[in-house]
Amino acid sequence: MFAIVQAAGWPIWPLLLASVISVALIIERIVALRHSKVVPAGLLQRAVGEFKRGASNDKLLEELDRHSPLGRVLSAGLRNVNASREIMKESIEEAGSAVSHELNRYLTTLGTIASISPLMGLFGTVVGMIEIFGSQSPTGANPMQLAHGISVALYNTGFGLVIAIPSLIAWRHFRALADGFVVEMEQQAVRLVEYMHGDRK
Repeated sequence: MFAIVQAAGWPIWPLLLASVISVALIIERIVALRHSKVVPAGLLQRAVGEFKRGASNDKLLEELDRHSPLGRVLSAGLRNVNASREIMKESIEEAGSAVSHELNRYLTTLGTIASISPLMGLFGTVVGMIEIFGSQSPTGANPMQLAHGISVALYNTGFGLVIAIPSLIAWRHFRALADGFVVEMEQQAVRLVEYMHGDRK
């Protein structure tokens, strides 16, 4: 591996940094965007049941805030349960916007890496081509410099694509996952309003 890095020349170092950041972000998002962590099953029914019993609603709301993104949305609605449906919905929408932003955290960086990695590889290719043409002399080409320039050109292009393809796949997957969670939380929030205002039992 180190021999490849040496053969690719200095333009590969930014690509290596991008690859490390990309892997770290993918692992972080895999951990953060688990269904059981974002939209836990049965949380709505448990929250409504405990809230209607009214034993310790302040403690319940604090627990919901810490529990999960869905818990924060439900907590915002329950805090305004005695207000009108419109105010309750507005508070849920405000909390939902903050949660949606959190679910999409780091995805812009991951998408940027997916977009610029081929360009960084292309930059390495250009540097390699410059070295190739720079190695030409009136007495003929220097084979060692020619081989080095070709290595720089090809390794950087390949490495840029190796980073970009998984990063792009991960970015699209996580974005779709976050959008799906937002839709699911919206449905749960609508059910919360209907439960608390007597439209559902």
